[in-house]
Amino acid sequence: MKIREKLREISITKKVLLGLLLGAIVGIITYQLPESGFKNNFLINGIYELFGQLFLRGIMMLVVPLVFVSLVNGVAGMGDVKKLGRIGIKTIVFYLGTTAVAVVIALALGHFLKPGMGLSLQAMETVEVTVNERTPIVQILYEIIPKNPLQAMAEGNMLQIIVFAMMIGVGISLLEEKAELLVRLFDSLNDLIMKLVEIIMKAAPIGVFGLIAKTMSTVGVKAIIPLAKYIGTVYIGLAIHMFVVYGLLLTILTKFDVKKFYRKFSPAMSIAFSTASSSATVPVSLDILENEMGISKDIASFTIPLGATINMDGTAIMQGVAVFFIAQLYGIPLTPQMIITVILTATLASVGTAGVPGAGTIMLSMVLQSVGLPLDGMGLLMGVDRLVDMGRTTTNITGDAVCTAVIATKEGAVEKGVF
Repeated sequence: MKIREKLREISITKKVLLGLLLGAIVGIITYQLPESGFKNNFLINGIYELFGQLFLRGIMMLVVPLVFVSLVNGVAGMGDVKKLGRIGIKTIVFYLGTTAVAVVIALALGHFLKPGMGLSLQAMETVEVTVNERTPIVQILYEIIPKNPLQAMAEGNMLQIIVFAMMIGVGISLLEEKAELLVRLFDSLNDLIMKLVEIIMKAAPIGVFGLIAKTMSTVGVKAIIPLAKYIGTVYIGLAIHMFVVYGLLLTILTKFDVKKFYRKFSPAMSIAFSTASSSATVPVSLDILENEMGISKDIASFTIPLGATINMDGTAIMQGVAVFFIAQLYGIPLTPQMIITVILTATLASVGTAGVPGAGTIMLSMVLQSVGLPLDGMGLLMGVDRLVDMGRTTTNITGDAVCTAVIATKEGAVEKGVF
């Protein structure tokens, strides 16, 4: 009984981090085991897969209804369409601005640390990569309007869901007293979904354990060693962006203490790291920002889902480093014009990219094509992409939270005393 009581006293943050650490240790041990049915079928594709997927699917089950309901609530709660436009412009400028800064950081690191120098193509394993045809910008712009909102929800098309939810929210706010019943209904639905998030989060430590254990037990050391410099350069870039850029933004533009902010937000960061999915982290991020930091639900319910779709700072850092890695590996010099093209393409390519594992690969192909670098180079990076994806997703969702804190502070939408 005493052990059970002590476990209850441990915060969810510590439990998730413990699950993360144990998963990494167990995964590394499992990788060292000889090939057998026990290792592959019972452990990796059995227990680890089951624990991880049960938790991940539980979270993903709530993403679409939560994004839709919370956005309708948020937009309707603002009441003023001009206020919505003002917040929307600030949010998009913030996201695109920090993404551009992220690309610059990555290109600087790629230039000085030279992650692709001294490597032999023969000594590296290549993974076959298939890249979908590039979608024109015009098509991306008009496809944000859903022809069938239900189909958009079924397919998890976040941009279309966001647009539809915002239109419903605006309609409710314009109807005023006539829509009071709808306001109460959506408010109750939001409370219901957040309660379900709370229930699913109790299984987070076990789910995180399963996801990390499977990743670490399947990523081979042979694949990591030749690319250790590339992985290290990406993570240095992510650390600089997370703690220097975001830290300065929090210090200068908000009243939030940086250390306390990261400590409170760490459960969402752990979920992002283990799932490598921005979308899967949306319910947890909203819960923490509203209940742990006192940020207005109206603001967070707008900025977080939008950020999960268009804010890809971590992915932009990976792309910048990857461009230099591939250019150096193939002996192709990068001109100033090519570097400017990379900055613009990587920043704009983030709009409309799905917040799911591996989405950065599609964006990287667009960036490489824009400067004429060989797409074959992507195959060299795919073997360790999961390790990089976990870090860049964590940076992406942290950027969403920092943006939310900045916008909420500027709008006077932070409840004092909660944080």
